[in-house]
Amino acid sequence: MLNLLGKHEITAVADVRSIPISRFTPHFNRDTVKRSLHDVSIKYVFLGRELGARTNDANCYVDGRVQYRRLAQTPEFANGIKRLLKGARTERIAIMCTEQEPLDCHRTILVARVLAEHGVAIDHIHGDGHTENHTSAMRRLMAKFGLDQDDMLYTPTERLEQALSRQERQIAYFNEDFASLGH
Repeated sequence: MLNLLGKHEITAVADVRSIPISRFTPHFNRDTVKRSLHDVSIKYVFLGRELGARTNDANCYVDGRVQYRRLAQTPEFANGIKRLLKGARTERIAIMCTEQEPLDCHRTILVARVLAEHGVAIDHIHGDGHTENHTSAMRRLMAKFGLDQDDMLYTPTERLEQALSRQERQIAYFNEDFASLGH
């Protein structure tokens, strides 16, 4: 991880994991990551409460599954986005989460989506070191669902929304406690 961050001249990491610990990869636990980054002069900020995908807000769930558009409308999420936008004025920020494949993570389907709506240029760093701009990632997402070809019924924006919605259904956090509330 440190090599990738250095290669891409990252000066700060925003951790958007709701739960920043791992039994299986303890070197990615919050305190360990924070120390490792400090040792190479990279700043660390935890934004999991603001930008994490596992909210405690029952209004963000439908049938137990978090709804990203609802989550993006919360004051906490908006505050997290403001902090990222402010930080990006002086830092080159990498957004850290759990999933290695950008399309399988809320940092792409939710956080990067909102940042792109604010006009932020986003590059996704893959494990092998190559980068993929957000537009290319969204084309790849559309192709995953067979929505990358011109269509007489739907505009490109509508097809992208369909792809994002389908991916969200596959990856969004499910909370059994909110499944029975009827939201």
